[in-house]
Amino acid sequence: MAQTQLDPSRVMQVGMGFWPSKTLLSAVELELFTELGDESMTAEAIRTALGLHPRGIHDFLDALVALEFLERDGEGSDGRYRNTAETAAFLDKRSPTYTGGILEMSNARLYGFWGDLTAALKTGDPQNEVKHTGTPLFEELYADPARLEQFMEAMTGISLGNFHALAEKFDFSRYQTVCDAGGATGQLCAVLASHHPHLRLTTFDLPVVAPIAERAVKAAGLNDRIGVASGDFFADPLPQADVITMGMILHDWNLERKRQLIRTAYEALPDGGAYIVIENVIDDARRENAFGLMMSLNMLIEFGDAFDFTGADFAGWCREAGFREVEVLPLTGPASAAIAYK
Repeated sequence: MAQTQLDPSRVMQVGMGFWPSKTLLSAVELELFTELGDESMTAEAIRTALGLHPRGIHDFLDALVALEFLERDGEGSDGRYRNTAETAAFLDKRSPTYTGGILEMSNARLYGFWGDLTAALKTGDPQNEVKHTGTPLFEELYADPARLEQFMEAMTGISLGNFHALAEKFDFSRYQTVCDAGGATGQLCAVLASHHPHLRLTTFDLPVVAPIAERAVKAAGLNDRIGVASGDFFADPLPQADVITMGMILHDWNLERKRQLIRTAYEALPDGGAYIVIENVIDDARRENAFGLMMSLNMLIEFGDAFDFTGADFAGWCREAGFREVEVLPLTGPASAAIAYK
């Protein structure tokens, strides 16, 4: 029997994956896709506009062409570069579907911190700001309103598709009120309000976040539909509602804190109410959702004892709290809504 010919290309592709990653992240940092907009430009015009050195400009732009993040018409110095449909939609800051905020944050923070993944695996300790300054991430963010708002904008970009998917896939017709705990800018409430005119909604977060949410709700013209409430969901009861949601919240905490948040949600719900968490829920066999598993590694780097979880994990914790039924509803990409019914 002939020996199977092994191919190292996938090993090399993943092992050297930081090359295409950093190429894209630098393009976002430089606002290349925003500069291009719906126009086409020569390499020299791009170089001048972005203040780049001549040595790397053609390699940089043509690498983005090969990675299918740019298109090029023509060859050599006469070639003109333009956005693809995807980069125009998601990486041009003027686009209403811009999702580059999370990539901006990844470039500024996570790219460097992930260089210490081995140390995190050996120690179990976070490798973010706390390692270098002694101040935990959220403390640093809440101490700087401008940086906090930037962080929240990054989160809203990556969550928008999932919020719309939840609004379309979950039957909200049975409910009248929703409270989004850890609601940040109020984006989930705004999406639900646009899809379901009958809902009355509350976005709940720490007092330092309230002005950001109030500005966003006012800008969306939804003051009459969405209320802004403040508090600490570890110290205060949540506003009572038929549905309690938490978007990318539960994975930020260790098991004790996760159970506390689940109990707090249970207490705020009426019989028949629903508790919905939006996360990159890991498949129960832990074999398929690579993004969810790597997000859990990211929680190790960010917080040490925080972690992502499977649908079965969530169901067990919710039943401990008293919930009667749990289901997992796929949203977009690796994300799902884990839903517990009281």
